[in-house]
Amino acid sequence: MKTLLAILIGALLGVAGYTFWYGQGFSYLSNDPVACKNCHIMNEHFDGWQKSSHHAEATCNDCHTPHALIPKYLTKAENGFWHSKGFTLQDFHEPIRIRPHNKHVLNNNCRACHQELVSEVIVTHGHDESRLDCIRCHASVGHGPVR
Repeated sequence: MKTLLAILIGALLGVAGYTFWYGQGFSYLSNDPVACKNCHIMNEHFDGWQKSSHHAEATCNDCHTPHALIPKYLTKAENGFWHSKGFTLQDFHEPIRIRPHNKHVLNNNCRACHQELVSEVIVTHGHDESRLDCIRCHASVGHGPVR
């Protein structure tokens, strides 16, 4: 029984390690936007970002992950899991869609970088800051023109 368990655990670790290596898992620990296009589905987003108004100011992580260390890597791990599952089982939506958690992170980062402007919008229009949906009106800002 112990031998069988050891073999199963060893096989699982071996497959997980190979998958991490083959999928260039270590590259996702960096802040390099090129890592985000390891998967072909992100090529259009990467190309759009290169032409966007935020290209010189923000990388993928600046907008799509929390800025605190632990939440940043928890978000990266969660996204990595869902991306791996989606691409392995081929059950992802194309074009890729932002999940509610990631949309929340993105809006928080927009508000953090543009706090002065957002404050004016809240005061002028009486909006609740937590309910502002930046990409509703500014979808092309981070990834260039939307088709």
